[in-house]
Amino acid sequence: MPLATSPLRYPGGKAPLMGLVSQIIRLNKFQYGHYAEPYAGGCGLALGLLYGGYVSDIHINDIDRGIWSFWQVVLNQTDEFIDLMNRTPITLDEWRRRREMQRNQRGLSQLEIAFTTFFLNRTNRSGIIKNAGVIGGLNQAGDYKIDCRFTKSELERRIRRVRRYRDRIHLHRKDALDFLRHVERNLPESTFLCIDPPYFNKGSTLYTSFYEPEDHAAVAAKILDLDRPWLITYDRCDEISALYASRRQYEISLNYSAQVKRVGSELLIASKGLKLPRQIRETQVHKPQYRSAA
Repeated sequence: MPLATSPLRYPGGKAPLMGLVSQIIRLNKFQYGHYAEPYAGGCGLALGLLYGGYVSDIHINDIDRGIWSFWQVVLNQTDEFIDLMNRTPITLDEWRRRREMQRNQRGLSQLEIAFTTFFLNRTNRSGIIKNAGVIGGLNQAGDYKIDCRFTKSELERRIRRVRRYRDRIHLHRKDALDFLRHVERNLPESTFLCIDPPYFNKGSTLYTSFYEPEDHAAVAAKILDLDRPWLITYDRCDEISALYASRRQYEISLNYSAQVKRVGSELLIASKGLKLPRQIRETQVHKPQYRSAA
């Protein structure tokens, strides 16, 4: 697994797929091209591909106000953000204050929204911003304390690295369907998309922006109509498998933490014609019934 690149921790983040996705980019000759994510979240995978020289530009999108504000401020108010981070104590009192600010954002500046999102992401269990407990508990009696994921010098390094690439990072705050239309209208035909929608199961407990079944269906209909190469990751369940029955499906395992560290089984779905490495082809769990879907 690559060294962490993102300043954010993200439930279900796909940075562990860096090796696989970079292989797919090489196999399909997408190197040095454009790369897009409709659900950017922590951007660990996108940043890893950019820093590694696999892609020339990344187009990242997140409808969540807090997440979008974080990236907007890191790209455009870097020094102010870092100064606020370095001045802010990592304490339970500050955590309680930021939790209330996250619940009621009326009147807050974009800088404060961005930093509040960041603070809770770094101090809440598993990086879950919505209704999650603080690392170490309110009594701070656990082995890990509130500041164990908040090494300011390391976070400053990651933030400044993002800023150095700002001319190659294109940030959007759109509904995923609108962003996919934007990709089709404005980006090269070879643009490669990695699409990581909110989980079908338990999504409402992990994300501030989550989907109902009809939202998943609407997104699936649009993705299946896309004229760009794409790869999807989802939690494995019958409902999602049925929505994408016309495409190849594979099972992958990711190490992740969402309250408890474990290995999670997820579904990987590939667009028509996308070349995949052999180790993934061997994990196929669904093959379309007609040849044109491959």
